[in-house]
Amino acid sequence: MARRFFATESVTEGHPDKLCDRVSDSVLDAIIAQDPTARVACETCMTTGLIMVMGEITTSSYVDIEDIARTAVREVGYDRAKYGFDADSCAVLNSIHSQSLDIAMGVNKSLEAKGGADDDKYEIGAGDQGMMFGFACDETASKMPLGYVLATDMSKRLTVVRKDKTLSYLRPDGKTQVTVEYDGDTPVRLENIVVSTQHNPDVTLEQIRSDVIETVIKPVIPAHLIDANTKIYVNPTGRFVIGGPAGDTGLTGRKIIVDTYGGYGRHGGGAFSGKDPTKVDRSASYAARYAAKNIVAAGLAKKCEVQIAYAIGVAKPLCENVNTFGTGVIPDEKIAAILHDSVDFRPGAIIDYFGLRKPIYKPLSSYGHFGREDLGVRWESTDIADLLRDKAGLK
Repeated sequence: MARRFFATESVTEGHPDKLCDRVSDSVLDAIIAQDPTARVACETCMTTGLIMVMGEITTSSYVDIEDIARTAVREVGYDRAKYGFDADSCAVLNSIHSQSLDIAMGVNKSLEAKGGADDDKYEIGAGDQGMMFGFACDETASKMPLGYVLATDMSKRLTVVRKDKTLSYLRPDGKTQVTVEYDGDTPVRLENIVVSTQHNPDVTLEQIRSDVIETVIKPVIPAHLIDANTKIYVNPTGRFVIGGPAGDTGLTGRKIIVDTYGGYGRHGGGAFSGKDPTKVDRSASYAARYAAKNIVAAGLAKKCEVQIAYAIGVAKPLCENVNTFGTGVIPDEKIAAILHDSVDFRPGAIIDYFGLRKPIYKPLSSYGHFGREDLGVRWESTDIADLLRDKAGLK
């Protein structure tokens, strides 16, 4: 079969965009812990010496935005000036106001509920229009693309060896990338591996390269995927001392591909962090992933993408589409019909089924929202795989 290549990147929790995602989701968690029905759309930006928290929040609770922001940054490791950003000395600006009443009127009571529908799952309308995608494939146990898993695991490993002092000279910012070579749809090797990590100014590039290969790359990358032609790049610019918000302005929602499938599956464009679950950018993307993962787990396809679309203020989806890229054991339209009968994609149903009115979001702000079986999130369960298989008539 034809050979092809696909590259996927990841970033550490100290990347400036991820710091912003962390602050936004920390604010959401703090509010939703006190007020589960709060409306939160919290955005954060950061640059040298400054955190700005902004957005629309309607809640009966009170939280200390400044303290939450400083704590979130300190937890990552930006806690001294020599790192270029210090949680305790930077300025924090708060520019929060309430949710637009024009939006709230559609979310508080859906179009269907206004027309007399008495099912409580119709009560909530979608918080915005748009389309959301979920994806799964059989390349890994978590039903995530191989390249995404490897890049993400290297980012996680960079953070582990920094925090446990295995590599005490590392600093919080970092990025990873792998290029996977496929034979048809089967991953066979890695063409290249890239790791860029922030460090103190006294360590040599040679030591960084040796240490990263031994303590980050080798423990994560299966040996059979590396051969004599695999190229490994560690800090290819030669120096990465200035990082985090001092090196690059951060912004919530700017790592949507890192948050999802590394570009291997399509994306509707809406970010997740800082948004309460009435925002279907977030909740419906979780539901679409759940649907796609269960389809693959059921053996109905080797690869599956589920698209859902909404109109603001309307509970029922406008579109439910299934694409198995030619790998389905039954036609895609039949799988879509089975899915429609098995999963309720109305926002109220999604929120209830996945338990989204709880403070579960800060841990998701780094290292992706999918494949996170380590966090016990329900959209990663495969509890309807048997049901889908039975409805498809498969043993």
